[in-house]
Amino acid sequence: MSNVETRPVETECEHQPAPQSGGRPVVEVLTARDVPLGGPRAMTVRRTLPQRRRSLIGAWCFADHYGPDDVASSGGMDVPPHPHTGLQTVSWLFAGDVEHRDSGGNHALVRPGEMNLMTGGRGICHSEVSTPGTEVLHGVQLWVALPEHARDAPRDLQHHVPAPLRIDGATVRVFLGTLLGHTSPVRTFTPLVGAELTLDPGAVVALDVDPTFEHGVLADTAGLSMEGTPLGRADLGFIGPGPTTLSLANGDNQPGRLLLLGGTPFEEDILMWWNFVGRSHEEIERFRADWQAGTERFGSVEGYQGPVQRLPAPELPHVRIRPRQNPAPPTTPPTSPTTPTA
Repeated sequence: MSNVETRPVETECEHQPAPQSGGRPVVEVLTARDVPLGGPRAMTVRRTLPQRRRSLIGAWCFADHYGPDDVASSGGMDVPPHPHTGLQTVSWLFAGDVEHRDSGGNHALVRPGEMNLMTGGRGICHSEVSTPGTEVLHGVQLWVALPEHARDAPRDLQHHVPAPLRIDGATVRVFLGTLLGHTSPVRTFTPLVGAELTLDPGAVVALDVDPTFEHGVLADTAGLSMEGTPLGRADLGFIGPGPTTLSLANGDNQPGRLLLLGGTPFEEDILMWWNFVGRSHEEIERFRADWQAGTERFGSVEGYQGPVQRLPAPELPHVRIRPRQNPAPPTTPPTSPTTPTA
């Protein structure tokens, strides 16, 4: 998915230590901001990463949550060909279908419970369009930053359908990494985990996790909590390395759904602007110039039928934007969720 903001903020992302309280990391609650995805009938996505408070969870650097949207009202998803560098995109749907085309020659459908991971290291472009038969669209779009040794990786698309795993109180689908003894075959370039959990009504689950990982819980439904900290719908709860278990609870009388995202702390500083992940302002300028010029770096998408064949890049700011500075992390549990940032 593209970041279609007309004035995207240039963000320098650096690893921040996890806040601590006693012997256990504090849960930070990151609330989302609404971002329109396109024109006047555009669907709206709720973005929790990146923001001033926290830029990365492991190598996860971008998280959009959307729906459930009535496509007849929202217009659905129609994102023209647009570029990416230095990242992998993870598409995961709860409802609806999305047609994917990319400059690696891949044409695929994204369906509920099936993961598509696209690698755009040196450069790739792709389009995303909800299918004519889709009535309700609901899902997430996630980005993973590539480390230095892999950020020029060739174009690639991997598809995986994780089998549901049943544990006491929940059903789990592991689409990346290893969890509960199940390992996804999908290749990543840093240690990661990604899984969908559907908690039974009233369930409390003690989930075994890797203590070297940071973890985030993205709440798709209301009534969920992480380590006793309530999460509103579309909130992203964060906890740092250390725990060997995470306590997840569903206080609702309906099933509750969340995504678990985690990974080892990403120690490299990265710069994000629009759809590019790079290492410097000058590099972002080169990426933008190559996209505008239609160079080989990004290639082209065949078969997209929309009215705009290439999404133009926004104008870069006329001055070098200073990196965002994260505030000092709290040393005691927060009394209220983090306010969204622009």
